[in-house]
Amino acid sequence: MECTVSYSDKKKKVVIERNCSLKSIVDATVGMNDRLYVAAFVDGKLKELNSEVSDCENVSLVEVTSVIGNDLYKRSLQLLMLKAIHDVMIDDTNYVTRVMYSLGRGFFCKIIKEDFYITEEFLLKVKERMNELVKEDIPFRKLVISTQDAINQFNERGLFEKADLFKYRRVSKANLYAIDDYLDYYYGYMVPSTGYLTAFDLLSYEDGFVLVVPKRLTMDMNFTYHAPAKLYQTLREAEDWGRALGISGVGQMNNLITEGKSNQLILVQEALMEKKIADIAEKIKNEGRKVVLIAGPSSSGKTTFSMRLSVQLAAHGLRPHPISMDNFFKERVDTPRDENGQYDFESIGAMDMGLFNDDMRRLIQGEEVDMPEFDFIQGKKIFKGNMMKMQEGDVLVVEGIHALNPVSSESLPKDKIFKVYISALQQLNIDEHNRISTTDTRLLRRIVRDARTRGNDARRTISMWESVRVGEEKNIFPYQEEADVMFNSALLYELSAIKQYVEPLLFCVPQDCNEYYEAKRLLKFLDYFLGIDVSLVPQNSLMREFIGGGCFGI
Repeated sequence: MECTVSYSDKKKKVVIERNCSLKSIVDATVGMNDRLYVAAFVDGKLKELNSEVSDCENVSLVEVTSVIGNDLYKRSLQLLMLKAIHDVMIDDTNYVTRVMYSLGRGFFCKIIKEDFYITEEFLLKVKERMNELVKEDIPFRKLVISTQDAINQFNERGLFEKADLFKYRRVSKANLYAIDDYLDYYYGYMVPSTGYLTAFDLLSYEDGFVLVVPKRLTMDMNFTYHAPAKLYQTLREAEDWGRALGISGVGQMNNLITEGKSNQLILVQEALMEKKIADIAEKIKNEGRKVVLIAGPSSSGKTTFSMRLSVQLAAHGLRPHPISMDNFFKERVDTPRDENGQYDFESIGAMDMGLFNDDMRRLIQGEEVDMPEFDFIQGKKIFKGNMMKMQEGDVLVVEGIHALNPVSSESLPKDKIFKVYISALQQLNIDEHNRISTTDTRLLRRIVRDARTRGNDARRTISMWESVRVGEEKNIFPYQEEADVMFNSALLYELSAIKQYVEPLLFCVPQDCNEYYEAKRLLKFLDYFLGIDVSLVPQNSLMREFIGGGCFGI
């Protein structure tokens, strides 16, 4: 039997035997020692390299440097780390390791055990054991057991979030992964063996440690890891909120929903968010700030946040004036182009930062300024005599992707500027070892909003998402630590609310397109959540920016 194997912009005809492993096809195509490829699409369906194939026409190899391949690598690395911790603590089973949240180029983890403290000696032992397991090149085994057996195993090991999660599974079987005798459940596929996981580090941080992962495009560790301190504090606060409500995993969330307590959860979450916004408004007033600069990645809720902040500023006796940085684009003829010759509207070079700084400075000084409006059809700024002059108590509320870039405020008095970074930093995890990606939360938000407000189907939104993320990595994330305040726009209940809006959109993605795998992955992810009655979501909720029905008319 012959099939076509695609890899690295090449194609090769390979003769395969029936029921052979995908790993053997990779070996026959590129050589046995090549660890660049970690999975494969077989006739359009993603499969692990340890899978067997009986009949196929096209095999497309997945590189570890791709988004999909890198996710496999990081997920497998977490299981390798947990196996190593298990081996180091072999005589002590009374502990739980938690993979908490993404922290820059790494994952913050904790070991929950009474009177246990992370030491450099302990981390060195774990790292040495990880390296030993890598050298042994142990295959990742997939085991199929009954869902009830999985629940029993997790309860015995103190992994109660996993046990709660499985209570709501609709299937009778569960897929577990094993390295030797260590078993665990993971949402997603694994690389073929431990020998693929050569790049990583472990560093102590606060009351836990960070599993540092390599750069995606180069898979090297040629960088010095620095934990983003403000991001950590914001995530830690969100974690504390969740624990105060008794929710850290999806299973616990589902328990609360089945107990009829979703309305209480929504009210408490919204109250916590409103309090945070009110605290920010009070800080702005007390410090006499005149310009609030707000930035954050796509679908973080910047628009609703700026409106709710404006309401709170007014409640504190100030007069907010919203300003969009989009009105300060350069004329189209002056817009820089990317490597493909297309206009690069995401670059700060596309913004007239000179005019923005000059207008903001003059407004702060009490001068009258003719504010521009950018005409996106003509590709130029229009001045319509929209005059603005700040009075006592006036505050400018500016929203834009480059708002935290130091260039945006280089000519402005530092004591008059207040910077806010906003993102949906999801504090809820699937279970003790499976995180919920902030990126996934934002993508689901954007799919729903784009369908409602822009007429884009899920396929189109998914197809644009990687380029959106590239722009965020370049223009937004590097400046998040510049913020005076980080605002977390994630809500514990939001995935249970957005589920019913986004699932029909994802089911419409055709099977024969490149975006189908991502749509299917997101549908599988959403299957963990029970839905809630969205009529309970307040009209001023940040969620209304995406699902609609809000009081701000977004």
